[in-house]
Amino acid sequence: MRFRPLHSSPHSDAERVPVTDPPEQMRAMVFDAPGDPDALRAASVPVPSPALSEVLVRVVAAGVNPIDAKTRAGGGLTPHLNAQPTTLGLDFSGIVMKSPYEAHHLPPGTPVYGMASFPRTGGTYAEYAVVPSLSVARKPSSLSHVEAAGVPVAALTAWGLIVETAHAHEGQRILIHAGSGGVGHLAVQFAAYFGAHVTATASGRNLNWLRELGASVVIDYTTTRFEEVVGQVDVVIDLVGNVHDETGTRSLSVLRPGGLYVLVPTGSWPGYAEAAEASEVRATSYKAIPDGGALSTIARLLDSGAVQVYIDRVFDLADAADAHRAIEEGHTRGKIVLRVSDD
Repeated sequence: MRFRPLHSSPHSDAERVPVTDPPEQMRAMVFDAPGDPDALRAASVPVPSPALSEVLVRVVAAGVNPIDAKTRAGGGLTPHLNAQPTTLGLDFSGIVMKSPYEAHHLPPGTPVYGMASFPRTGGTYAEYAVVPSLSVARKPSSLSHVEAAGVPVAALTAWGLIVETAHAHEGQRILIHAGSGGVGHLAVQFAAYFGAHVTATASGRNLNWLRELGASVVIDYTTTRFEEVVGQVDVVIDLVGNVHDETGTRSLSVLRPGGLYVLVPTGSWPGYAEAAEASEVRATSYKAIPDGGALSTIARLLDSGAVQVYIDRVFDLADAADAHRAIEEGHTRGKIVLRVSDD
């Protein structure tokens, strides 16, 4: 019997890339106090050191999410920030530089993607990040790092909404608001993959695209009141809330008795639970849960072509302020990504 050396991986060494010792300092985009996008500035900061089960990752690309912009502006995760200056960012795709131990299943050189534990640690708008190993998975081999960086937060949110909360299945009727956004376009695909009848709302320019992604019915919210055409549904996935034309309140009227209303931007409608109870439907909020196992499953779906991620725009790390301005405009199709370093 031959034994595998402790430093080797059960995966092909061809998947790994050479690594060198990280430097002491790294480039990062930080902000010192809440403000507009120009509050973000370039800085040289120490490279973080992993502890216990964390991995150190060289970040090649970082996803930009609405929660990043909200936090920079003084909302979002601001109450949980430990110190300033702060480096934002949850999504990443990159290369493992240090693993917890020699026989770890993600050895140095492994291309990975996942979610950082911001705000408990520094975020991914930086050349290096420490990340819990349970929040990381091998990067989908068919995707570039830029493409993969747009996946984790949006896909884990969509997966949690559609698979773990709505329990999507054949014949189920699901209405998804903001279907063309980062979370929305993946939620449409997951729901269709598991056999649900999907209705999605979006602006007119995205309707044909959403049909291609699997939506059975698409509604232009700028010209049509969805409650006048959708009929009864089993589940509403609300990525808008009541910040626009009382989308949340109107959604309760299309749910069947006992149906499920799921609100993601909870700050947009503080009274959603009471309103749902009065309408005799169930309601819950949802927050993305970092889960390397789910990311591995999602990677297989991406590599098979059953699901795709759409990257709307790519900015260099130094242009993070422009990326925030773009996401705050609210008309992004799919995801916005920062290119942090060379592949």
